[in-house]
Amino acid sequence: MSGPSASGAADSASLSATTLRALEAVLPPVVALCIAAVIGDLLILSFGESPAAVYALLIKGTWGNPYGIGQVLYKTTTLTCTGLAFALAGRAGLFNVGAEGQLAAGGFGAALLGLALPSGLPGLLAVPLCVMAAMLTGAGVGAVPGVLRARFGASEVIVTIMLNFIVLALLNWVVSTHLHLPETLRTPDIHAGTLPRLADWFAVFSGSAANAVLLLALAAAAASWWLLFRTRSGYELRAVGLQPDAAEYGGVHVPRVMWTSMALSGALAGLGGVNFVLGYKGYYEDGFAGGAGFLGIAVALVGRNHPFGIVLSALLFATLSQGGLAVNAIVPKQLTDILTAVVILSVATAVPEVQRQLRAAAASTMAALTRAQQTSGGRAS
Repeated sequence: MSGPSASGAADSASLSATTLRALEAVLPPVVALCIAAVIGDLLILSFGESPAAVYALLIKGTWGNPYGIGQVLYKTTTLTCTGLAFALAGRAGLFNVGAEGQLAAGGFGAALLGLALPSGLPGLLAVPLCVMAAMLTGAGVGAVPGVLRARFGASEVIVTIMLNFIVLALLNWVVSTHLHLPETLRTPDIHAGTLPRLADWFAVFSGSAANAVLLLALAAAAASWWLLFRTRSGYELRAVGLQPDAAEYGGVHVPRVMWTSMALSGALAGLGGVNFVLGYKGYYEDGFAGGAGFLGIAVALVGRNHPFGIVLSALLFATLSQGGLAVNAIVPKQLTDILTAVVILSVATAVPEVQRQLRAAAASTMAALTRAQQTSGGRAS
């Protein structure tokens, strides 16, 4: 009787582990959003407004009309790229706070090459070259703190923060002194071709900034998932993030993983710059990042550093960002900024506590199953 009993215990343990992983992935963000919703209700009531009316207006201004949907998708595109950038470095145990500078550098790289290419070059060739330029520029900025960390042990947090100021100031100087149009802080229109907007395919999105870079961002999320969970390089990257000493003992070249992960992180952030330069405006403008690089950190944290979770998280934050414009008629726009901060704080506090409770419940359940199987085995014998 010990064979079937042991098999049943193994099946129960496997099922319990699978269920626990699923709950740990889904339940903490749900709990955090519920907490944020309750706090949001209290804030809205403090302004003397009905929470139901405010949320209805928010939904109407975002997902309730084609223009709002397009604007949400446009903002989702950039946030997906910056969220993926932070998550990829985070999986390697690194904290990339430099997505803001990498995003701007990527947009500038795309614009610079777009201006340099001959105007007669076909768009089918020019646009991919500009996209590659954006990713390579972002990768170059991201590789700097990666190399400094791998070679000298410098803190990537400090280096990436400082690089934000350096890169943004340098780009401001280049544009303002060499590439700007009169009385502006933007480059001339690039003439090497741009990416189509969603309105070019679906007229209902007319007026919105959503464009084909959304497809590139989704492809980047799928590629990041494949790299992290289906390749040897991704396994090594995650191993370094979990325990670098053990990974090195197992034959992983830890410094190489560090700087390559930071370079890939920068490339993903640089891709986000294409959304503005090639997909929306057709030129580089100083300050276009608008905090999207820093917000990408929150997107990655809420998305649990998983590529597909980041896409959903980016949709949430983009909805709040666009919804702030819609609800401004009855409550201050800053309310959505507060809600964004509350979501972040809720995730930071709820995730570890929910995980602890789930693991305690799973351990208790397994102990009860083991006792029951031992009791039934003893009776059978």
